[in-house]
Amino acid sequence: MTVNLGVIGTGAIGTDHIRRCHLALSGARVVAVNDINAEQARKAVAGLGIDAEVYANAQDLIDAENVHAILVTSWGPSHEELVLAAIAAGKPVFCEKPLAVTAAGCLRIVEAEQAHGKRLVQVGYMREYDQGYLALKAVIDSGQIGEPLMLHCAHRNPTVPQAYGTSMAITDTLIHELDVLRWLLDDDFVSAQVIFPRTTRHTHSQLRDPQIVLLETVKGVRIDVEVFVNCRYGYDIQCQVVGEEGIASLPEPSSVQLRSGAKLSTEILMDWKDRFIQAYDVELQAFIGSVSSGQIGGPSAWNGYAAAVAADACMQAQESGEIVPIKMPERPAFYA
Repeated sequence: MTVNLGVIGTGAIGTDHIRRCHLALSGARVVAVNDINAEQARKAVAGLGIDAEVYANAQDLIDAENVHAILVTSWGPSHEELVLAAIAAGKPVFCEKPLAVTAAGCLRIVEAEQAHGKRLVQVGYMREYDQGYLALKAVIDSGQIGEPLMLHCAHRNPTVPQAYGTSMAITDTLIHELDVLRWLLDDDFVSAQVIFPRTTRHTHSQLRDPQIVLLETVKGVRIDVEVFVNCRYGYDIQCQVVGEEGIASLPEPSSVQLRSGAKLSTEILMDWKDRFIQAYDVELQAFIGSVSSGQIGGPSAWNGYAAAVAADACMQAQESGEIVPIKMPERPAFYA
């Protein structure tokens, strides 16, 4: 079965997903696209030689009979409405993060999916498909380093746009750690605190950078995450797990070591798309396969909701400077 995909949102990540579905993956084709900028949507498919219908209205794309599944890669605040519309239409939907911009919005999606009676939603948390994170989780789960006690993490970008503000360090950046660390530890967060060190001169008036987020889990694991989005030197993701009997660190991306010009050097990536390019391929191939089989897997709407609950607490902690409790309801059996 070839899965006919409709893509809503043809910005950077949407266009990249269209490319990978057309050129890198199997079992699917893009037959419909929509964007608030219709010309951008036309260019996204025309540039790849794809014969796809350009819809002026996202709801019409969702309702189209020849569209089997939806990719939501539009502006974050539009995600909730579009995912709810896909669920109402009974169509599988892959939604890039965030699932919704608030925990309340994510919960509405969770409730709608449960009312439908079958999983339809996969959230675009690609790190769970990254070979480095998979290897790190395998070490943790094996018990080789004993029970995890502490995690030291960093999420660094060389630069961010002028429109990027302080809260976006949580909603657009840390949100990946808020998902993947729950997955790594099979644990939930119970509190958050945000500390602001000395501010870099490379930031702007609407962005306090860097930030340090301190998290505690139900099992008592303590986590610190450095979020530094104007670090200048590259795109750098770090995760070190300190266990009772050893330490495990996230592997560095594969890179050729050079001996040249009296220096020993290893290249550091500058673009997040390059760091996780294989993980993006694997996660979307998994979504295509799950649509074909009728059993949606991967990060669920509940995972999206859990990350949003933690993100809301982190943003509250940004404002107050205090330790903010994170209260997660019991996970429904539907998402077991």
